[in-house]
Amino acid sequence: MELDNKIVVITGAGSGIGRALALRFHAEGAKQIVCADINLENAQETADMIGGVAMLANVAKEEDTARIIEETESTIGPIDLFCCNAGVGFGQFIDSPNAEWQAIWDINVMSHVYAARHLVPRMVARGGGYFLNTSSAAGLLNQIGGAAYGVTKHAAVGFGEWLAIHHKHEGINVSMLCPQAVRTAMTAVDNDAVAAAANNGMIEPEELADSVIEGLREESFLILPHPIVKEFMQNKTSNYDRWIGGMNKLMRKITGIIE
Repeated sequence: MELDNKIVVITGAGSGIGRALALRFHAEGAKQIVCADINLENAQETADMIGGVAMLANVAKEEDTARIIEETESTIGPIDLFCCNAGVGFGQFIDSPNAEWQAIWDINVMSHVYAARHLVPRMVARGGGYFLNTSSAAGLLNQIGGAAYGVTKHAAVGFGEWLAIHHKHEGINVSMLCPQAVRTAMTAVDNDAVAAAANNGMIEPEELADSVIEGLREESFLILPHPIVKEFMQNKTSNYDRWIGGMNKLMRKITGIIE
């Protein structure tokens, strides 16, 4: 997919990865970019940088996702690329409150379901469309710390697979963006999950955007800004027990159980 003359919606566009994608897509010639965020002021800042359109949206609410899709298509034009980028990282342990588990599920997983539910029929009717869903390397490799994060990111990848399997023949393309650590507000904290994710280095959002452009151009299902993640995936599937042992050792090292 080339971005030139395309209409794009990005959720979580007010900062971090979402803002970097908006700036890069604009540079690639996108016709219009809708910057959706739960913080309208931040969304407007991003939109002002690129001549885009800001929309307020809490992606955990299906009605908000339905609204931004309807408003975009009725006032701007048919959406070519919908980026389910908004995500959160709380819910660190199994004893985290149920409300945290539910909240992260709604944002990291159900927001992808809502977007597809309301947009796939429109895209199929006009011959196709594209979803770029932000997951994480944690969705492929799991996470040291961040129990709910690792679980929901796995689910996001699973839903992306399902979406591609069931609708590829109808012109629906899906890419799952699965980075390790990216320098954003989410990683500007000191905890085991961030330490583990940054074990192979932290990249800037602009570097990630470069990988996204390449992945969209090739229409790759997995977009891996940290190429080593592919090697880790191969190690995991070739010997699951050894991989679990290695991850357990990494966990003990990061948490200080072993030196």
